[in-house]
Amino acid sequence: MSYILAVITAVIFLVADQVTKYIVMSNMTLHQSIGFIDGFMDFTYIHNDGGAWGMLGGQRWILLVVTAIAMVLILFMLIKYGRKSKLLFWAGCLVLSGGIGNMIDRIFRGGEVVDFLHATFIDFPVFNVADCAVVIGAGLLILYFVLDTVKEYKEKKASRQGEE
Repeated sequence: MSYILAVITAVIFLVADQVTKYIVMSNMTLHQSIGFIDGFMDFTYIHNDGGAWGMLGGQRWILLVVTAIAMVLILFMLIKYGRKSKLLFWAGCLVLSGGIGNMIDRIFRGGEVVDFLHATFIDFPVFNVADCAVVIGAGLLILYFVLDTVKEYKEKKASRQGEE
């Protein structure tokens, strides 16, 4: 059931990403900012032709290729190792969902990603729902690797103690 829920959650993130981008593009002008939660979050409509924090700006094809390779690797990881760990499966589904959401923008919106969430309390770069999915998924992936490393360490330690 957890695996099905992970896929459903990833699809919800993808749909939410595309719907919110459509709403922003339909109701705001480019570079317009609307206060949402004073001192915390604004809606600021921008186009990002780069990756995270605008890196590789204007490099549409490089970003598409890198994203495609990353998504293929994640899909491979899900197929090969996904049943090993629910946490790994959740992480992969979320990263894949966010990658697909931003790739849709790059392909169908002139190579630019629509961003609109602006955390004003830390003046963080403007982002979108797909970015949230990627960050949550990446965080879960890091957690998986930390827990897996700790588990391996404990197993090796127990094995050594059993041999003595």
